[in-house]
Amino acid sequence: MPVPVPRQRAIPAVETGQAPAASPGGTLREVAPRKGEPVDNTTHTSLTLLLIEDDPGGSALVPELHDSAGKPIRVRTARNLTEAERLLTDDVHCILLDLALSAPGRGTDDELAVLRHVLELAPRHAVLALTASGDAERAAEAVRVGAQDYLFRDELDGRLLSRAIRYAVERKRSDTAERRLAEGRLRAQENRRLERGLLPTPLLEGSSLRFAARYRPGRSRALLGGDFYDVVRTADGTVHAMIGDVCGHGPDEAALGVELRIAWRALTLAGLCGDALLGTLQKVLEHERADDEIFATLCTVDIAPDGRRAGLCLAGHPSPLLARPGRTAQLLPYDNNGPALGLLPGARWPRMEVKLGAEWSLMLYTDGLIEGRVGEGRRERLGQDGMVSMVRRQLAEGLRGEALLRAAVNEVRDLNGGELTDDVAVLLLDRGFEGS
Repeated sequence: MPVPVPRQRAIPAVETGQAPAASPGGTLREVAPRKGEPVDNTTHTSLTLLLIEDDPGGSALVPELHDSAGKPIRVRTARNLTEAERLLTDDVHCILLDLALSAPGRGTDDELAVLRHVLELAPRHAVLALTASGDAERAAEAVRVGAQDYLFRDELDGRLLSRAIRYAVERKRSDTAERRLAEGRLRAQENRRLERGLLPTPLLEGSSLRFAARYRPGRSRALLGGDFYDVVRTADGTVHAMIGDVCGHGPDEAALGVELRIAWRALTLAGLCGDALLGTLQKVLEHERADDEIFATLCTVDIAPDGRRAGLCLAGHPSPLLARPGRTAQLLPYDNNGPALGLLPGARWPRMEVKLGAEWSLMLYTDGLIEGRVGEGRRERLGQDGMVSMVRRQLAEGLRGEALLRAAVNEVRDLNGGELTDDVAVLLLDRGFEGS
């Protein structure tokens, strides 16, 4: 890459903020922290149950409770949903809800209105539905609506309730993790579709030139990086090719690269070329970049309709590699290389005329291809000279087109001792080159 220049009311002592008190059965009845107060997780290591029950003596129905480690399960009691909302702090793990409660502002036709209200109020908490044993149908429906489990009031004992609480908490955690995983997979699929859609489709209809490209982003699990390329044929038969590199590796750089590519295509199809085109692209970059130090390198080539000549403009970018039959593959001249886009206001980019000949292969690439490490200890970079020697050998072995690009990128990665950290983009244009 270019180097960028979260009370039990029958116990007054608890309600007044004193230490948690134990019920006769041993279950802790504790003070809830005020909403917004930080919870000391070091002292809240066991489970906490919020009982929502309108019977003033309802807390007696909760027997002695212990978690899997034998620690008493803390219990808070709310007599209505308004009080429950106040007691529902981040350290509550499970809610035991009496389905006989009424939900404020909801019709009486919905037998599970109170449950729906609590699920909206506490979407991240495990919920147990409490009802009479003759109400099994409503209990099962409560689970379908969103409760983790149901319990019958006349069958309740400490062992059963303790186990149900632990099960409900773990099931809620599992459901939450599964939902987040599914959401993550969906986002990843959407991102992949988006990124694939942002890769270019060359417009070469009517041209005799053959096109091949390889793209490997440096970001882990990404499909698109800060490198970008495109090829179009204009109405006069000229084939225009471009490859560029936005400094950096993140999604912002990838987005800027897409903007520059689309701008290049539109400007090229509108008839701009050479210095005028690059000057306009620099204005686009200056308006779209997030930081004044962001820049981009660029290489543009316009190939004449007869395919024998080309114009080359370089904006701080490595020069393309030209291969022809019977000749040694060489880099095109880069003496008139202009500055990278975004570095110098009012800069100019000279267009150089290049003779291609009757048969040729032209490879454009980003510096991810030449900045991989090689050698003992891998302290040295491959560099342009190493890349040229590698491609010469691969050409001599008869590799052409897609096979050549695949071999080049794979060998650079192998020489690096693993995946490259920088984005790599390579494109190849061939005109009658033997074996391609």
